[in-house]
Amino acid sequence: MHGEYKVPGGKLVVVDLDVEDDVLTDVRISGDFFLEPDEALERMTSAVEGLPAGSSAQQIQEAMDNSVLPTDVLFGLTTHGVAIAVRRALGHALDWDDIDFDVIHGPSVDPMLNVAMDETLVEDVAAGRRKPFMRIWEWNAPQIVIGSFQSYSNEIDEEGIKKHDIIVSRRITGGGAMFMEPGNCVTYSLVIPTGLVDGLSFEESYPFLDEWCMEALEKVGVKAHYVPLNDISSELGKIGGAAQKRFANGYMVHHVTMSYDIDAQKMLETLRIGREKMRDKGTRSAVKRVDPMKSQTGMPREEIIDVFLDHFEQKYGATKGEITEQDIENAKKRADEKFATEAWTKRLP
Repeated sequence: MHGEYKVPGGKLVVVDLDVEDDVLTDVRISGDFFLEPDEALERMTSAVEGLPAGSSAQQIQEAMDNSVLPTDVLFGLTTHGVAIAVRRALGHALDWDDIDFDVIHGPSVDPMLNVAMDETLVEDVAAGRRKPFMRIWEWNAPQIVIGSFQSYSNEIDEEGIKKHDIIVSRRITGGGAMFMEPGNCVTYSLVIPTGLVDGLSFEESYPFLDEWCMEALEKVGVKAHYVPLNDISSELGKIGGAAQKRFANGYMVHHVTMSYDIDAQKMLETLRIGREKMRDKGTRSAVKRVDPMKSQTGMPREEIIDVFLDHFEQKYGATKGEITEQDIENAKKRADEKFATEAWTKRLP
């Protein structure tokens, strides 16, 4: 059994092992990491040897932590990373290369349908009706998408949304509200088996799942980094944020919204919390647009999206997929039943 894990910001960890009588045997840990002294590797290996094959990543890590001395130097290597590689060797955790991905752009739909598809398409993937995918959203009307656990009245200025004819939708994931007009953001949903993040904490899973996005941003000239828990920022400030939801069917949705070119004044008139944040910064009267991706790249949004699609496709061997008419009909039905109802949108008044 063979498992590999690239430690974020570190080195590759490789674990080979066998299982006999439901315990781990013949464990071999290798990789391009640095470790001093040599005996530390022997102690870590011995700590894994003999563990039950059903051990969790945390249990495997704790066994190794007990074997590591304060004088040991682990560089590019973590006991947590070794534990994930062990889980992958056992088939409990997946690698990106284990997943056959589609990459999808659009289509431009009613704002309610995008939040509905974050639920209906996950069900389709779990049922085997479509492959895991990365989908970049498009929408045909201005909207505010609020997080699953946000209070409607705390976030939304009713007078503002009526003035600007804004649709308010509530997504299935947590996190904050986002003001989204057609063409002013880059938003994607990633639907994957939860086995891909096996052994990772929620905090660790965010930068892990968006590593490809950081690389794509660098390609378009934005040096981005993660600010825990779920913010994506650059040298010039915040670009966007991520959110995710894990389902009992073994799959999850992880999505990101990044600002391209937002009318900040309109945002301030429709979002209460956004208004307070801008007021705190003393910039309410001066700011007219929030354009981190546009100003930092100098590129049209369409070209940035092409880079994102191409990078994901090349990095993970993804194939081009599409949203079908049946997908749209399923989303419309779910929107009518749930997402477009006041009971859902204002479930937390």
